[in-house]
Amino acid sequence: MQCTRAELSLGLLAGGRASRLGGLDKAWLRRDGQAQVLRLLHAYRDRVAQVLVSANRDLERYRPLGAHAVADAHPDLGPLGGLDALAAACTTPWLFTLPVDAVTLDERLLPALIAVQDGQGAYAVDDDGVQPLFALWPVAALRTALAQALTHRRLAVRELQAGLGMAAARLDGLRFGNLNRPEDLLAHGFVADDAPGR
Repeated sequence: MQCTRAELSLGLLAGGRASRLGGLDKAWLRRDGQAQVLRLLHAYRDRVAQVLVSANRDLERYRPLGAHAVADAHPDLGPLGGLDALAAACTTPWLFTLPVDAVTLDERLLPALIAVQDGQGAYAVDDDGVQPLFALWPVAALRTALAQALTHRRLAVRELQAGLGMAAARLDGLRFGNLNRPEDLLAHGFVADDAPGR
């Protein structure tokens, strides 16, 4: 079962507090002069019909990028709050999510997810293990599952995916990485945004 561009939205999860980075907005961290959110948009914009960003600050800053930013309707719930906001705003049958602090982008990711999803969605597994936020979600089923999970405060993404019957897409030889600590920024050549709010 394939997902055409018209059926697919990109959802970037950028609503975290980044407490271990002193509250820096990860979406606007820069590498080689380019904001992280732009790296992700440039990698996938041509493959999706809609670009959404789950963000809880500076929402208007995303508008010039052609992205629609949405705030969590249920704050302080971690990734599930972001997924809920993205699913509510999504206008396509499928939602492809990425955490905004992904270090490595790989062209195999989306085709691998599509290849194994079998109508129920899929998540990535890299050499570091399960990466549940690198995922392809069936939006209608996701909305239903999220409503139940949030009602009962079951906030684990992996539990949500198990309930949806999502498949694992194994990507050997790949580590997506993330930007959680100052040493991660240093190791991967990222610097803080020099013009917050611009």
